[in-house]
Amino acid sequence: MSQSIVLPKFLEVGEGAKSATGDIARQLGCKRVLIISDPIMKTLGHVENLQAIVTKADIQSDIFTDTIPEPTEASILPAVTKAIEGNYDGIIALGGGSVIDSAKAIALLAQYKGRIRDHSVPNVVTLPIMPLIAIPTTAGTGSEVTKVTIITDETNDEKLLCMGPGLIPAAAIIDFELSMTAPERITADTGIDALTHAVEAYVSGKSGLFTDQQALLAMKLIAPNLREAVNNPDNKHAKEQMMLGATLAGIAFSNASVALVHGMSRPIGAHFHVPHGMSNAMLLPTVTEYSIPAAKARYAECARAMGVVELSTSDDAAVDALLIELKAINRDLSVPSLSEFGIDKQEFWSNLDIMSEQALASGSPNNNPRVPDKETMIELYKAVW
Repeated sequence: MSQSIVLPKFLEVGEGAKSATGDIARQLGCKRVLIISDPIMKTLGHVENLQAIVTKADIQSDIFTDTIPEPTEASILPAVTKAIEGNYDGIIALGGGSVIDSAKAIALLAQYKGRIRDHSVPNVVTLPIMPLIAIPTTAGTGSEVTKVTIITDETNDEKLLCMGPGLIPAAAIIDFELSMTAPERITADTGIDALTHAVEAYVSGKSGLFTDQQALLAMKLIAPNLREAVNNPDNKHAKEQMMLGATLAGIAFSNASVALVHGMSRPIGAHFHVPHGMSNAMLLPTVTEYSIPAAKARYAECARAMGVVELSTSDDAAVDALLIELKAINRDLSVPSLSEFGIDKQEFWSNLDIMSEQALASGSPNNNPRVPDKETMIELYKAVW
């Protein structure tokens, strides 16, 4: 069976890649762009630097820096209005996954109007959004190369999943220098998020030869460098490996899909505002242990790619070592449990039914090697607690 692969038109990768932003915008036919970012990037001077690069290429620009973590529809609508009324012909996103997700949704609604729910699953975004250049500042979400964006409907705390080839950014600029100032907690959470992307893409029922190679290489780059990138933030080599690994993992899961971890993670984020990467980390060991019986050989290959065991290690020993390592990563990087995060147990228990329904409705659990029913998923949530 064939596998359909969708990638950005341009990929600029390496130290100093951001300097090519203006030239790439020009190649995309942009003359007037709206830069989407966040207050932190503005304070650090990255937005001003990017504007200077764009101006040097004779491209007009304006900025919108009021994006929020875990974006909601209400948070992006002012930028949508600005993009439409300002007659912009391109969007540049500078920031982490939330910024890039926001920018995708802004480019989508600026191009086609309507509300996010109008374009969310089961609808598929097939037509291209407004030209978008994505510049990640964290090594994690892979949003710069994915055909997915997630925006919360704040009226009912539901995370709406929009996906389709039209959401792929026209260009992605992968410059690890921009990740050097990322806080320790964000580096940890986004790094585990990227590792989860790679693992889930590899075990997904929609995996294929192309995405397998991206996923395995991503694991090889991320796993040995994750702790170092968090504990020694000035280590440029570790940051470079993490940034490239996150992008490869993004390519893998965008084209092979994620699975049960992400399906269960989104409702946790929507209802309890746990950062996406952190909720993935909370779930990964438990969901992996549940899933291994249905894909032992695949999970064993993950352990080998991560360098947890030797290539000659048996599958049984490899998956045992994988579970030990996933738990160790969470412990070493101070990933809290749901209870330690401060979520009220009674409130969590009262939401298990709707969270499980929302997870199943996303479709991601159906890609898992072992597909749970609603009751099993509730028990998994309890186990993660």
